[in-house]
Amino acid sequence: MKNSFILSFNKLFFGALLLLVSVNIIGAFSEEALFLQTTKVFFIPALLILFFMKYKTLSLPFILFFLFSFLGDVSLAFFENELFFKASSVFYFLSYMSLIGIALSKFRFFNIDKVVGTYLVVVFLINAYFLYTFYGILKAIVPDSFEVLLFGVKNLSLILLVFLAFGKYLANDTKLSILFLMVALCLVFSTILSYVSLYYVYSWSFVMLERIIYAIGIYLLLTYIMVENKSAITQNKPQDSYNSDNIFA
Repeated sequence: MKNSFILSFNKLFFGALLLLVSVNIIGAFSEEALFLQTTKVFFIPALLILFFMKYKTLSLPFILFFLFSFLGDVSLAFFENELFFKASSVFYFLSYMSLIGIALSKFRFFNIDKVVGTYLVVVFLINAYFLYTFYGILKAIVPDSFEVLLFGVKNLSLILLVFLAFGKYLANDTKLSILFLMVALCLVFSTILSYVSLYYVYSWSFVMLERIIYAIGIYLLLTYIMVENKSAITQNKPQDSYNSDNIFA
């Protein structure tokens, strides 16, 4: 009976993702500006409501990520206002920093093989160089220096997030590390598509893909939390003692 409930919950949770993606596709094809702008706002609340139907608690770093991401989504719903657009960049940056904090707490760089560690550092430096180059180009195009600064710090945080997620995956090839890496990549690709629509060419197809990838990233992050909670319960099952570290697990 319990297993059938878990199975039905997983189906319901995945069905919610499909519904959100479908609504986003309809909004993109309709090209209704207001509808297209507001669909993204419902991604996090809808999936979190389902999550809390089964899991009653959430750790503080994840709460901060979802809170800042939601505020960023709400700010982008008022895209015509330049102040809200800058606010969304700040909120997204803070959400990425929340995930970086989670990754750092579980990342042990010195435990990684030296060859793998060197490879990670080289990849990070290459990406940082490309970001610096693009930052210089954008600085020459966009007159607002603060907007360019937000672009730089937000994308640098994304590079660091992927670096940590990839390092965690190489050091420990588990379902959790794969899920976290996929979350980081989803955030990167959705951000890239957002910049393409903003600075290069606006297309409903790019907007649609950006929303779909973003929704998948939120879904995978909640799945990561579910798997982590399940693993923590399994590991602590034989123990009768009280462990304060699992209060927010």
